Amino acid sequence: MSTPAQEDVITSNSLNNAAGLAPASAVSGDAGASAGAADPDRAVASRIRTFDNAKLRKDFDDQSAFLYLEDFLAPEVTAQLIAAARALLPEVNRNYLPGHKQGGSVSRHTIDRLAPFIAQLYRSKELIGWLEHLTGDRLLLSPADDPHAYALYYYTKPGDHIGWHYDTSYYDGRRYTLLLGVIDESSCRLDYELHTRNPDKADEPGSVQIPPGGLVFFDGDKLRHRITPALENEMRVSLTFEYVTDPNMRPWRRVISNLKDAIAYFGFRQVFSQFARRRGGNAGEGV
Repeated sequence: MSTPAQEDVITSNSLNNAAGLAPASAVSGDAGASAGAADPDRAVASRIRTFDNAKLRKDFDDQSAFLYLEDFLAPEVTAQLIAAARALLPEVNRNYLPGHKQGGSVSRHTIDRLAPFIAQLYRSKELIGWLEHLTGDRLLLSPADDPHAYALYYYTKPGDHIGWHYDTSYYDGRRYTLLLGVIDESSCRLDYELHTRNPDKADEPGSVQIPPGGLVFFDGDKLRHRITPALENEMRVSLTFEYVTDPNMRPWRRVISNLKDAIAYFGFRQVFSQFARRRGGNAGEGV
């Protein structure tokens, strides 16, 4: 593998005319939003109309299912996510895996109770339709009992980080990660390597610092990546959404996913209180 270095990634976020988008096909239900909250569909639609979506799809394909936009979310949506991330600080479950990761997490189950706007954004028809246009896949919501479906990841103490990894999917189909910058008062960077699963292309290293409202979208099984360690008095919070092409999972994979979620992210109580209702799971990595 090549060593990550700073590069000029394709960030086509100041483009003009929107291409036709594939219809959203993966929305069921809608979480309530607080009074005065931004409307996710309207806010997302207002942003994607300004993009050259045909070019973005080409960029996504050329970069082996990877796209970075430094300015994606509407300001009112970003402000609401920042407020939610700060309000949920008391709910953070911290974890430490020697040699691999250190940090904190808040699962979708806690978000459903305390920050339903995030769940509403996750289900946005406009957002899912745009992602379907990029991928060419029909995207489905992760199962309702998957704690990684949407989750917040906190880097708030010196040394908080996650090492090199893929977001390995234990689902039967593909799983895509949408990473949104929420708070970035840190020196943490997302280092990555493109094309590592493509024998016809050389590995291509890159590194970005994702600002609030920025976006990274990728196929978790194709992008090798890490988050560099936080320093003293730094804070980084990111939000991830996970979409799948097939929500089914084999039983033995579900066991591995449950244990990984409990040990590395959300704690045994959070994960196994959901166990009786689980029909699937997700062994993603928090970024």
